[in-house]
Amino acid sequence: MGSACIKVTKYFLFLFNLLFFILGAVILGFGVWILADRSSFISVLQTSSSSLKVGASVFIGVGAVTMFMGFLGCIGAIKEVRCLLGLYFAFLLLILIVQVAAGTVFYFNMGKLKEEMGNIVTKLIEDYRDGQEDRLQEAWDYVQAQVRCCGWASFYNWTDNAELMNRTGVTYPCSCEVKDDDHSFPVKTGFCDAPGGNVTQSGNDPELWPVYHEGCMKKVQVWLQENMGIILGVCVGVAVIELLGMLLSICLCRHVHSEDYSKVPKY
Repeated sequence: MGSACIKVTKYFLFLFNLLFFILGAVILGFGVWILADRSSFISVLQTSSSSLKVGASVFIGVGAVTMFMGFLGCIGAIKEVRCLLGLYFAFLLLILIVQVAAGTVFYFNMGKLKEEMGNIVTKLIEDYRDGQEDRLQEAWDYVQAQVRCCGWASFYNWTDNAELMNRTGVTYPCSCEVKDDDHSFPVKTGFCDAPGGNVTQSGNDPELWPVYHEGCMKKVQVWLQENMGIILGVCVGVAVIELLGMLLSICLCRHVHSEDYSKVPKY
Protein backbone atom coordinates (compact mmCIF):
# COMPACT_ATOMS: atom_id res chain seq x y z
CA MET A 1 0.00 0.00 0.00
CA GLY A 2 2.87 2.38 0.93
CA SER A 3 4.70 1.61 -2.31
CA ALA A 4 1.58 2.33 -4.36
CA CYS A 5 1.05 5.61 -2.50
CA ILE A 6 4.62 6.68 -3.21
CA LYS A 7 4.22 5.83 -6.89
CA VAL A 8 0.98 7.86 -7.14
CA THR A 9 2.63 10.81 -5.35
CA LYS A 10 5.65 10.59 -7.65
CA TYR A 11 3.64 10.76 -10.84
CA PHE A 12 1.31 13.43 -9.51
CA LEU A 13 4.38 15.50 -8.69
CA PHE A 14 5.69 14.91 -12.22
CA LEU A 15 2.41 16.11 -13.76
CA PHE A 16 2.31 19.18 -11.53
CA ASN A 17 5.85 20.08 -12.51
CA LEU A 18 5.05 19.66 -16.17
CA LEU A 19 2.20 22.16 -15.75
CA PHE A 20 4.51 24.31 -13.65
CA PHE A 21 7.02 24.34 -16.51
CA ILE A 22 4.32 25.47 -18.96
CA LEU A 23 3.10 28.25 -16.67
CA GLY A 24 6.70 29.41 -16.25
CA ALA A 25 6.94 29.66 -20.03
CA VAL A 26 3.74 31.79 -20.02
CA ILE A 27 5.24 34.19 -17.44
CA LEU A 28 8.49 34.43 -19.39
CA GLY A 29 6.58 35.02 -22.62
CA PHE A 30 4.57 37.82 -21.00
CA GLY A 31 7.77 39.58 -19.93
CA VAL A 32 9.25 39.23 -23.41
CA TRP A 33 6.02 40.59 -24.93
CA ILE A 34 6.25 43.74 -22.79
CA LEU A 35 9.81 44.40 -23.98
CA ALA A 36 9.20 43.41 -27.61
CA ASP A 37 5.79 45.02 -28.22
CA ARG A 38 5.99 47.74 -30.86
CA SER A 39 2.35 48.30 -31.84
CA SER A 40 0.44 49.43 -28.74
CA PHE A 41 0.66 51.88 -25.84
CA ILE A 42 2.82 49.33 -24.01
CA SER A 43 5.53 50.39 -26.46
CA VAL A 44 5.10 54.00 -25.34
CA LEU A 45 5.32 53.05 -21.67
CA GLN A 46 8.22 50.62 -21.85
CA THR A 47 10.33 53.10 -23.83
CA SER A 48 9.70 55.96 -21.41
CA SER A 49 9.18 54.18 -18.10
CA SER A 50 12.04 52.42 -16.32
CA SER A 51 9.68 50.77 -13.81
CA LEU A 52 7.87 48.88 -16.58
CA LYS A 53 11.19 47.66 -17.97
CA VAL A 54 12.21 46.44 -14.52
CA GLY A 55 8.85 44.71 -14.11
CA ALA A 56 9.24 42.98 -17.48
CA SER A 57 12.75 41.84 -16.52
CA VAL A 58 11.38 40.43 -13.25
CA PHE A 59 8.72 38.49 -15.19
CA ILE A 60 11.38 37.08 -17.50
CA GLY A 61 13.63 36.11 -14.60
CA VAL A 62 10.84 34.49 -12.58
CA GLY A 63 9.56 32.68 -15.67
CA ALA A 64 13.00 31.29 -16.51
CA VAL A 65 13.64 30.14 -12.92
CA THR A 66 10.14 28.64 -12.76
CA MET A 67 10.77 26.63 -15.93
CA PHE A 68 14.11 25.43 -14.55
CA MET A 69 12.50 24.42 -11.25
CA GLY A 70 9.75 22.56 -13.10
CA PHE A 71 12.42 20.62 -14.99
CA LEU A 72 14.34 19.97 -11.76
CA GLY A 73 11.18 18.79 -10.01
CA CYS A 74 10.38 16.37 -12.83
CA ILE A 75 13.82 14.75 -12.54
CA GLY A 76 13.66 14.63 -8.73
CA ALA A 77 10.21 13.04 -8.79
CA ILE A 78 10.88 10.38 -11.42
CA LYS A 79 14.37 9.47 -10.16
CA GLU A 80 13.44 9.83 -6.46
CA VAL A 81 16.56 11.84 -5.55
CA ARG A 82 16.17 13.46 -2.12
CA CYS A 83 18.71 16.25 -2.66
CA LEU A 84 16.89 17.38 -5.82
CA LEU A 85 13.54 17.22 -4.06
CA GLY A 86 14.88 19.28 -1.15
CA LEU A 87 16.46 21.82 -3.49
CA TYR A 88 13.23 21.95 -5.46
CA PHE A 89 11.21 22.67 -2.28
CA ALA A 90 13.61 25.45 -1.19
CA PHE A 91 13.51 27.19 -4.56
CA LEU A 92 9.73 26.90 -4.75
CA LEU A 93 9.42 28.56 -1.36
CA LEU A 94 11.79 31.34 -2.45
CA ILE A 95 9.90 31.93 -5.71
CA LEU A 96 6.58 32.05 -3.87
CA ILE A 97 7.91 34.68 -1.44
CA VAL A 98 9.29 36.78 -4.33
CA GLN A 99 5.99 36.57 -6.22
CA VAL A 100 3.97 37.68 -3.20
CA ALA A 101 6.37 40.58 -2.53
CA ALA A 102 6.41 41.67 -6.20
CA GLY A 103 2.60 41.50 -6.43
CA THR A 104 2.23 43.59 -3.27
CA VAL A 105 4.66 46.26 -4.51
CA PHE A 106 2.95 46.37 -7.92
CA TYR A 107 -0.52 46.68 -6.37
CA PHE A 108 0.47 49.61 -4.16
CA ASN A 109 2.19 51.36 -7.10
CA MET A 110 -0.76 51.17 -9.51
CA GLY A 111 -1.67 54.80 -8.84
CA LYS A 112 1.89 55.89 -9.58
CA LEU A 113 1.88 53.87 -12.81
CA LYS A 114 -1.37 55.53 -13.98
CA GLU A 115 0.01 58.99 -13.18
CA GLU A 116 3.26 58.20 -14.96
CA MET A 117 1.33 56.92 -17.97
CA GLY A 118 -0.67 60.16 -18.19
CA ASN A 119 2.48 62.30 -17.98
CA ILE A 120 4.21 60.27 -20.70
CA VAL A 121 1.27 60.49 -23.12
CA THR A 122 0.69 64.21 -22.45
CA LYS A 123 4.36 64.98 -23.12
CA LEU A 124 4.27 62.85 -26.26
CA ILE A 125 1.25 64.77 -27.61
CA GLU A 126 2.88 68.13 -26.86
CA ASP A 127 6.11 67.15 -28.66
CA TYR A 128 4.42 65.38 -31.60
CA ARG A 129 5.85 66.48 -34.95
CA ASP A 130 4.18 66.05 -38.34
CA GLY A 131 6.21 63.98 -40.82
CA GLN A 132 8.74 62.84 -38.21
CA GLU A 133 9.54 59.13 -38.15
CA ASP A 134 9.39 58.24 -34.49
CA ARG A 135 8.47 54.87 -32.99
CA LEU A 136 6.66 56.42 -30.01
CA GLN A 137 4.55 58.65 -32.25
CA GLU A 138 3.66 55.70 -34.46
CA ALA A 139 2.72 53.60 -31.42
CA TRP A 140 0.42 56.32 -30.10
CA ASP A 141 -1.17 56.81 -33.53
CA TYR A 142 -1.85 53.06 -33.57
CA VAL A 143 -3.48 53.25 -30.12
CA GLN A 144 -5.76 56.16 -31.07
CA ALA A 145 -6.82 54.53 -34.34
CA GLN A 146 -7.42 51.08 -32.82
CA VAL A 147 -9.08 52.16 -29.57
CA ARG A 148 -10.98 54.94 -31.36
CA CYS A 149 -10.08 57.75 -29.03
CA CYS A 150 -8.19 61.03 -29.20
CA GLY A 151 -5.77 62.55 -26.73
CA TRP A 152 -5.43 61.39 -23.12
CA ALA A 153 -8.23 63.00 -21.09
CA SER A 154 -9.97 64.27 -24.26
CA PHE A 155 -9.20 65.46 -27.77
CA TYR A 156 -8.47 68.91 -26.29
CA ASN A 157 -5.06 67.55 -25.19
CA TRP A 158 -3.98 68.09 -28.79
CA THR A 159 -4.50 71.84 -28.40
CA ASP A 160 -1.26 71.82 -26.36
CA ASN A 161 0.65 70.94 -29.52
CA ALA A 162 2.08 74.23 -30.80
CA GLU A 163 2.78 72.99 -34.34
CA LEU A 164 -0.81 71.82 -34.78
CA MET A 165 -2.43 74.92 -33.34
CA ASN A 166 -0.27 77.25 -35.45
CA ARG A 167 -1.93 75.94 -38.60
CA THR A 168 -4.25 78.53 -40.13
CA GLY A 169 -6.66 75.98 -41.62
CA VAL A 170 -8.66 73.26 -39.90
CA THR A 171 -6.01 70.60 -39.23
CA TYR A 172 -6.27 67.61 -36.89
CA PRO A 173 -4.35 64.44 -35.84
CA CYS A 174 -4.93 61.90 -38.63
CA SER A 175 -5.08 58.91 -36.29
CA CYS A 176 -8.00 60.52 -34.40
CA GLU A 177 -10.22 60.76 -37.46
CA VAL A 178 -13.67 59.19 -37.07
CA LYS A 179 -13.93 56.03 -39.16
CA ASP A 180 -17.08 54.30 -40.37
CA ASP A 181 -15.46 50.93 -41.08
CA ASP A 182 -14.21 48.56 -38.37
CA HIS A 183 -10.75 48.09 -39.84
CA SER A 184 -8.73 50.81 -41.50
CA PHE A 185 -5.14 49.94 -42.40
CA PRO A 186 -2.55 51.27 -42.62
CA VAL A 187 -2.98 53.71 -39.73
CA LYS A 188 -2.67 57.33 -40.78
CA THR A 189 0.01 59.34 -39.03
CA GLY A 190 0.82 63.03 -38.73
CA PHE A 191 -1.64 65.88 -39.26
CA CYS A 192 -4.45 66.01 -41.83
CA ASP A 193 -6.30 68.93 -43.36
CA ALA A 194 -10.07 68.73 -42.98
CA PRO A 195 -12.06 68.45 -46.23
CA GLY A 196 -12.87 71.99 -47.24
CA GLY A 197 -10.83 73.18 -44.28
CA ASN A 198 -10.08 76.67 -45.50
CA VAL A 199 -8.51 79.38 -43.43
CA THR A 200 -10.91 80.51 -40.71
CA GLN A 201 -10.99 83.66 -38.61
CA SER A 202 -10.60 81.60 -35.45
CA GLY A 203 -7.61 79.70 -36.84
CA ASN A 204 -7.41 75.96 -36.25
CA ASP A 205 -10.61 75.52 -34.25
CA PRO A 206 -10.67 72.08 -32.50
CA GLU A 207 -14.46 72.14 -32.49
CA LEU A 208 -14.34 71.66 -36.27
CA TRP A 209 -12.06 68.62 -36.15
CA PRO A 210 -13.70 65.38 -37.47
CA VAL A 211 -12.18 63.35 -34.64
CA TYR A 212 -13.25 61.19 -31.68
CA HIS A 213 -13.96 63.42 -28.68
CA GLU A 214 -13.42 60.76 -26.03
CA GLY A 215 -9.91 60.54 -24.57
CA CYS A 216 -7.91 57.31 -24.38
CA MET A 217 -7.43 57.37 -20.60
CA LYS A 218 -10.59 55.46 -19.65
CA LYS A 219 -10.23 52.92 -22.46
CA VAL A 220 -6.58 52.30 -21.65
CA GLN A 221 -7.42 51.82 -17.97
CA VAL A 222 -10.17 49.36 -18.91
CA TRP A 223 -7.65 47.50 -21.08
CA LEU A 224 -5.20 47.37 -18.17
CA GLN A 225 -7.87 46.14 -15.76
CA GLU A 226 -8.93 43.38 -18.15
CA ASN A 227 -5.35 42.25 -18.66
CA MET A 228 -4.58 42.58 -14.94
CA GLY A 229 -7.31 40.00 -14.39
CA ILE A 230 -5.57 37.61 -16.77
CA ILE A 231 -2.19 38.25 -15.14
CA LEU A 232 -3.67 37.80 -11.67
CA GLY A 233 -5.32 34.54 -12.73
CA VAL A 234 -2.02 33.21 -14.08
CA CYS A 235 -0.16 34.22 -10.91
CA VAL A 236 -2.78 32.62 -8.66
CA GLY A 237 -2.64 29.44 -10.76
CA VAL A 238 1.14 29.35 -10.46
CA ALA A 239 0.96 29.93 -6.69
CA VAL A 240 -1.52 27.06 -6.22
CA ILE A 241 0.67 24.71 -8.26
CA GLU A 242 3.71 25.84 -6.26
CA LEU A 243 1.99 25.02 -2.96
CA LEU A 244 0.85 21.62 -4.24
CA GLY A 245 4.33 20.95 -5.60
CA MET A 246 5.89 21.81 -2.24
CA LEU A 247 3.46 19.52 -0.42
CA LEU A 248 4.02 16.60 -2.80
CA SER A 249 7.80 17.05 -2.79
CA ILE A 250 7.90 16.91 1.01
CA CYS A 251 5.69 13.81 1.06
CA LEU A 252 7.87 12.06 -1.50
CA CYS A 253 11.11 13.18 0.14
CA ARG A 254 10.00 11.71 3.50
CA HIS A 255 9.38 8.32 1.90
CA VAL A 256 12.68 8.19 -0.01
CA HIS A 257 15.05 6.78 2.63
CA SER A 258 18.07 5.76 0.63
CA GLU A 259 20.02 8.17 -1.57
CA ASP A 260 21.12 6.71 -4.88
CA TYR A 261 23.03 9.24 -7.00
CA SER A 262 23.31 6.74 -9.83
CA LYS A 263 19.67 7.65 -10.60
CA VAL A 264 20.61 11.20 -11.52
CA PRO A 265 20.88 11.48 -15.31
CA LYS A 266 24.44 12.02 -16.59
CA TYR A 267 24.97 14.08 -19.70
